[in-house]
Amino acid sequence: MHNSKKSSNFAPIFVMYILQIRQLNYKIDIMQKRNLSFAQLFNLSFGFFGVQIAYALQSANISRIFATLGADPHTLSFFWILPPLMGMIVQPLVGKYSDKTWTRLGRRKPYLLVGALIALAVMILLPNAGNFSFGQSVFLGLNAAMWFGLFSLMFLDTSINIAMQPFKMMVGDMVNEEQKGTAYAIQSALCNAGSVVGYLLPISLTWVGIANTAPQGVIPDTVKWSFYLGAAILTLCSLYTFMTVKEMNPEEYAEFHGIKDKKVDPSDEKGIITLLKEAPSAFWTVGLVQFFCWSAFLYMWNYSNGAIAVNCFGWDGVDTEVAEFQNAGNWVGVVFCVQAVGSLLWAAFLPWLEKRFHNKGAYSISLVVGAIGFISTFFVTNQYVLFGSYLLIGAAWAAMLALPFTIVTNAIKGGNMGYYLGLFNCTICLPQIIAALLGGVLLTYICGGAQAGMLIVSGVLLLCGAASVFIIKEKE
Repeated sequence: MHNSKKSSNFAPIFVMYILQIRQLNYKIDIMQKRNLSFAQLFNLSFGFFGVQIAYALQSANISRIFATLGADPHTLSFFWILPPLMGMIVQPLVGKYSDKTWTRLGRRKPYLLVGALIALAVMILLPNAGNFSFGQSVFLGLNAAMWFGLFSLMFLDTSINIAMQPFKMMVGDMVNEEQKGTAYAIQSALCNAGSVVGYLLPISLTWVGIANTAPQGVIPDTVKWSFYLGAAILTLCSLYTFMTVKEMNPEEYAEFHGIKDKKVDPSDEKGIITLLKEAPSAFWTVGLVQFFCWSAFLYMWNYSNGAIAVNCFGWDGVDTEVAEFQNAGNWVGVVFCVQAVGSLLWAAFLPWLEKRFHNKGAYSISLVVGAIGFISTFFVTNQYVLFGSYLLIGAAWAAMLALPFTIVTNAIKGGNMGYYLGLFNCTICLPQIIAALLGGVLLTYICGGAQAGMLIVSGVLLLCGAASVFIIKEKE
């Protein structure tokens, strides 16, 4: 009796054990299905390559374009207010509404396509601002060509923001935490590769014989054709991602992110104030670091052209139609390319730093290295020696592209991922707006009119960012 009772108890226990093993295997299979192949991760971000070409052309040539159209160096930073301002407006809206967009074409992809098509049109118009017959009328200190360029820049940055944000959101939507670091690393690599192409286009076209100078007030052909080629590549790359990526439907998304009610749209109706109140501490502490970092790079994009023209090419600081200024404009693209290469090299080194010093240590070290690069540019008078300075600056850029989004997305719940990433973009845009408003004041009263002095200001800002890293509280 004792043995038969023991045997009868063992049977249901054995069956339950088998069922548990099968359920565990099923869960493992589900998790394996959620892991994406390298090709799928690559396709998610390939369009970012084209978007970054457009962004690189904008960041390397906007000061050159507006200086050519007649802008004064002390007011040049004001032209940099529009790009981040449009980013602050557009990216949260794209995040909010794409969270609730469930169509046959996808959730984020429709915004990607619209942004790319608008950018195509504007990139053709912007470099022709000096070619239209606007006359000599002046309004609020700006001639008609500058006003046309200003509005074109506004639409260009709006379209770039519309096209750029979906790539960040799709990684948050479709990639699990185990692969997220790899996905953002691929996106960072494509970002830097696109930057290299965009930065080198003007000087490459000069080498093949396209004119790099033009009459006063007219943008050189090298810049025009760079924008035309960039627009074409942006469109093709965005179409590639649009055609090769299949986004999740609401039910799959809810299951993937562990949202309980799968019948309800995962994005809720929380307002911006509520979301900001509920934002994890990492959102705010990383945002403080972002403030210093993006202010620093705004000054690099704004003043590198004038600084390099004076220090390395002997520009007189006045006439923009002369070869010294336009050749320096080409060289800005080269050193920005070197910065992108430095970023790629440092990105390969970052995993070791993270393992040795954790995310915050790697973040801080990278910003200190970038600060040394910025400060060193003030003392350089040889255009080739600048390569060393901008390689070091690339270390900070690599950390800024990878670590903030890794830290923040790991701390955010899936339901409002897009909206939160759009709001987090304000930590990129707002610093640039404030820096642009203060640029002329700092140039006049701190740097004595020397544009190279603004790069020292950038270095000091990165040192402040490196110190601020240690107040970040990461999700365990």
